Amino acid sequence: MNELPNNPDQTPSTGVALQKVAPQRTGGLLQALQRPLPLAVTVLAVLLAVQTVSSHSRINTLRRDMAQSLQKGNAVNAETAALAREVSDTAKELQVKVGVLESRQAEAQTQQLALEQLYQDLSKNRDEWALSEVEQVLSTASQQLQLAGNVQGALIALQNADRSLGRSDKPQFLNIRRAIGADIERLKAMPAVDLAGVALRLDNVIAQVDTLPMLSDEKPLLPVAPVRETRRQAGKGGAAAPAPESLGLGQRMVQTWRNWSQEMWDDLRQLVRVRSVETPEALLLSPTESFFVRENLKLRLLNARLALLSRNEAAFRDDLASAQEILLKYFDTRARATQSAQSGLRQVQANNLNIEMPTLAESLNAVRNYKAKG
Repeated sequence: MNELPNNPDQTPSTGVALQKVAPQRTGGLLQALQRPLPLAVTVLAVLLAVQTVSSHSRINTLRRDMAQSLQKGNAVNAETAALAREVSDTAKELQVKVGVLESRQAEAQTQQLALEQLYQDLSKNRDEWALSEVEQVLSTASQQLQLAGNVQGALIALQNADRSLGRSDKPQFLNIRRAIGADIERLKAMPAVDLAGVALRLDNVIAQVDTLPMLSDEKPLLPVAPVRETRRQAGKGGAAAPAPESLGLGQRMVQTWRNWSQEMWDDLRQLVRVRSVETPEALLLSPTESFFVRENLKLRLLNARLALLSRNEAAFRDDLASAQEILLKYFDTRARATQSAQSGLRQVQANNLNIEMPTLAESLNAVRNYKAKG
């Protein structure tokens, strides 16, 4: 059995000794932890200084880049605003022309109403009424031909007038019908200009603008796996290459050199691509600038469409030439879609709008002379 100490004073003295040893160890540990603290603070300060300098440098670089981008964007915006003003001026001119046409149409309607009232009041006979109707139709067709270039409408009006006179079967109308026939042949001999078809081609090109590839959108090619000499020989149907063990040292070195040089050449060919570009700035367009280039091309084509409908030959040619220049400068002309758009614009440019419209003066004079004699 273990014996307990008889002296009760021995236990307190041992506890006091343990309490003295514990504070000494704790103080030594704190001193050991505080020694590397200044060094760590210094290192952190240096790192913070380096990070601050690097951040300032990056911020300055970003500011310069943003300033350049904003300048380019402002230039494109100014050009777009100028084109918008030009389109607005053209639209105002068209509105003026439309107003003139409406006034002429209102005058024609007023004249027609006055003639109808006059026919009812005077109770003219059938032949005189037919001549008056033919004169009114020819007058309206002549106005449409001179103002809007509506050749088909004028031709239909002449044919209806000739048919109306043919139903009367009067020999005295032969001179009038002869004049109307001459005007019909003159209109049929005119070169036909399909304005609706040309406008439809322009609309198709405008719809393709958003899908046309630009030079700035081109991506690098994916690497191609090198073709081994042995695979090429097997693909050509030749005999299989001999095993490396059956070749001599010199032949193996030559074959190894050929394989290595071929692999290196294939890799270099994928890394380096040479292409001739006449406008290097077209490769540096940002997405925002690319958007404005496409919108600028659309505005040019829309302006050409308005010039086509108003038969403005000079503006029509100028806008189409500007659209072709934009396609050549900023878009990839090797792509099939771009080539199709260029072909469509060339077909549109082949149409001649500068055609002098004939008048129906001969038919109108024949009708009026007959009425004056009667």
